[in-house]
Amino acid sequence: MKPKAIVYTSNTGFTARYAKMIGEKAKLPVYEMAEAESKLAQGSEILYMGWLMASTVKDYRKAAKRYAIAGVCGVGLCDTGALLKEVRKINKIPKDAAVFTLQGGMNHEKLEGTYKSMIQVLQKVLSLKKNPDEGTARMIRLIHEGGDYVAEENIAAVMEWLNP
Repeated sequence: MKPKAIVYTSNTGFTARYAKMIGEKAKLPVYEMAEAESKLAQGSEILYMGWLMASTVKDYRKAAKRYAIAGVCGVGLCDTGALLKEVRKINKIPKDAAVFTLQGGMNHEKLEGTYKSMIQVLQKVLSLKKNPDEGTARMIRLIHEGGDYVAEENIAAVMEWLNP
């Protein structure tokens, strides 16, 4: 099953940027979740993209109730391609759906409320690690300093899946 559209949920803009980038390259329409409900029929085949929070893809379950999910792409703080097994398991993504993770970024100015507090807790927890691996060390720096890692090279696996 190949997607006919991309549907996404974004919190600070990184997922939205990736969705638009992939949509442009794959020549697929791109819809924010609320917009998609009026533009796409129930059961439409889609690539769903959402931001990651503790390996949970935001609004994936909501999208899965409405659409046929061909692939899922979580955008978060982790390195591109990391946590694939965890994301599949935690979100209960079927084996026949592709799963991707993309490193997005951290924009402290756009974080609000509970999410801001959760990032502060995550920063404290990660800073307690004595010998973090390279990926964790990069995540710690990203959380602390902020940054933008949205890049075309990060979508290579998604594009290969869309255009084999």
